Amino acid sequence: MSNASQNFVSKTILPPQPAPAGEKGAAHWIRKNLMATPKDVVLTILAIALLAWAIPHIVNWLFIQAAWTGTGRTVCATTVQGGTQPDGWSGACWAFVYSKFTIFMVGLYTPEERWRPALVAVLAILTIAPMMIPSFPRKGLNAILAFIVLPIVSFFLLYGGFGLEVVETQKWGGLMVNLVLCFVAIVVSFPLGILLALGRRSKMPVIRMLCVLFIEVIRGIPLITVLFMASVMLPLFLPHGWTVDKLLRAVIGVSIFTSAYMAEVFRGGLQAVPKGQFEGADSLGLGYWQKMRLIVLPQAIKLVIPGIVNTFIGMFKDTSLVSIISMFDLLGIVRQNFSDANWASPVTPITGLVFAGFLFWLFCFGMSRYSGFMERHLDTGHKR
Repeated sequence: MSNASQNFVSKTILPPQPAPAGEKGAAHWIRKNLMATPKDVVLTILAIALLAWAIPHIVNWLFIQAAWTGTGRTVCATTVQGGTQPDGWSGACWAFVYSKFTIFMVGLYTPEERWRPALVAVLAILTIAPMMIPSFPRKGLNAILAFIVLPIVSFFLLYGGFGLEVVETQKWGGLMVNLVLCFVAIVVSFPLGILLALGRRSKMPVIRMLCVLFIEVIRGIPLITVLFMASVMLPLFLPHGWTVDKLLRAVIGVSIFTSAYMAEVFRGGLQAVPKGQFEGADSLGLGYWQKMRLIVLPQAIKLVIPGIVNTFIGMFKDTSLVSIISMFDLLGIVRQNFSDANWASPVTPITGLVFAGFLFWLFCFGMSRYSGFMERHLDTGHKR
């Protein structure tokens, strides 16, 4: 390089400069996301006007004029309706939810034994939470505790045995039923969905045909039909005197139904893995199951995390359909308690439904946020 050109080359690295004032901060975000075009400005104004009108009414009904304490319908009814509230009063009846809270959680579970579902909940948190923290050590031990030991211990704690009083599943209800169905369906449908997806891509015609037939038949009928078949039709094919617990039938039906959808999610992930990954695994001399376990499936599962979580969210909400076969999950037992004459009032039903909807949303939103966290944690270049 000549001396003349060296005069134009800086020999020091300049420090980074802050972004222009107009390109950062809340004002920039508002201008970029809410007022970028005239159409955005109009829609933003309409949305703000709608929120300004709706939010005060919602807050007023949910919190300000709500009835928080009481022991009967009088706290949730106006004087014209035989209650203590002034005429024209309109507010949520949270006293009803507070009074029935335990029933909404565990149904008609024996009152003296309700410490057992509480203990199962604590054990579930202590075993599942470490699995969800990427930096937590001993994932293999965590998996054994969460997916093998926990279900066995939970069954004997909830049902009874080994010195514990037996509590028939007919007494189970509320949110506990939804969580039991969801957890078992996740544990069963995840590996079964992987096997079905691999079977559908198999080079063996018989296995491929059976997997395709299973997936297409199950996906082609509603979940409510599967539940009816498991609850009504299955006993007809059993030998005389044999019976299968209703909760077990519902668990099997939900697990099979979810497995078919999970199979298609995993198949999409397998198709998204570049062909070179398969060829590279073959060049290393890996067997079929080694190739899938070590090379292909980790990449495929990472690519379809949104689809997996979306299927689980839909399945968790669909567990409320078990009320059709006379199992009182959270939504079913909330609706059942509307008929309690001690709490009959115009605002009782909508308050109970709002409470049930909020709990469903809370769990679904939690799964969605955790899905986003795992996507960011596992992002190694596929995301654009």
